[in-house]
This record gives sequence, C-alpha cells and structure tokens, in this order.
Amino acid sequence: MRDDPTVIALVARARKGDQGAWNELVERYLPLMWSICGRHRLSRPDADDVVQTVCLRLVEHLAVLRTPAALPGWIAVTTQRECVRVLRAVRRREVAEQPMSVDLAAEDEATTMIEQELERAERQAALRAAFAQLPPLCRKLLTLLMRDPPPSYAEIGDLLGTPVGGIGPTRARCLARLRQSPYLHGYLSGEGGGDARTPV
Repeated sequence: MRDDPTVIALVARARKGDQGAWNELVERYLPLMWSICGRHRLSRPDADDVVQTVCLRLVEHLAVLRTPAALPGWIAVTTQRECVRVLRAVRRREVAEQPMSVDLAAEDEATTMIEQELERAERQAALRAAFAQLPPLCRKLLTLLMRDPPPSYAEIGDLLGTPVGGIGPTRARCLARLRQSPYLHGYLSGEGGGDARTPV
C-alpha cells in the first residue's frame, strides 16, 4: 500500500538519524531491489553494485523526498534505472568495437514489472509485520503448517504439546487473527478461504 503508515514513520525516524529505522527500511526493500536485479539477469557482482548504489542514493535523497509514502516506488524506479545503466556498461565492455544494441524490455513491460515487484515486496513486508504480531503459539503453528511437506497433526501436537483435536480450531483462530491485522488492510479485500500453507 503506497500510503503505508509504517513506511512513513520509518522515513521520518530515519531522517532524524535513527539507525534502527534506516536498517529496517533497507531490510524491508532489499528483496525488491534483488528481484529487479534478477529480472535483468545481472551477475551477482553487478547486482551488488546496483543495490549498493541505490542505498547510497537513498541516503542522499531521503531528506528531500517530498512524499515519504512514495519511497517504495522511488526505490523500484531507481533500481530499474541502475540496472539499465549497468547493462549498458556491460555491453560496452563486451562489444567495444560494435555499436551498442541492448535489447531492454519495452517501456510498458518494464513499468509492469516494476509494479509487480513493488506490490510483491509491499505485500511480503506487510505479511511479515502481521505475522510478527501473532502470539507465539500461532507463529509456531503456522510455521509448521507452511513447511513443505507439512508435518502431520500428530507430529504438530507432539511438537507444540497441543491435543490433535485442538490444532484445526487453533489454526482457524490464528489465520483469522492474521487476516484482521491492520498491516494487511487493503490486501485481503475480496479474498476468501486460503489454506494452511498460504495464510494470506
């Protein structure tokens, strides 16, 4: 969600020099940056350079960012541009004697890709935040149920010290509590059902 109050609060704290807020912002959007680098098929060293450059530019621009809620979009677009810059430099090194002809994604395709990566990163961050607020028993139970393959209810009962007959109702309560988290508001409208391994 582009108006995520968590992002707005983190930006405000980071602007005041709060290192913890800065670390949380970077951790929150690293998956987005890596995913965009992956879509451009950058080598690991080139992807490292892109991520480092985006983080440095974020330090430079954080204080003058007009709309803190727009930070995720800024990160996505800046990462996309850095990937293009790196790809051009790589092609120039590889084919120095020939005119550069880099076949980059069409503009609309690139925009769609950025939007998809941004939505995925925001949803994952919201889910992690909502999951962290669950009681310990819910976190343990849902973590076990999300294993591939999930353990049997008998194994879960042994691990958690819970009667097998109580696992299903506890699972339902935990999922309901997860779905009611304010962090997930706006992500679940129109969604129903869901299984144990896809709690949201």
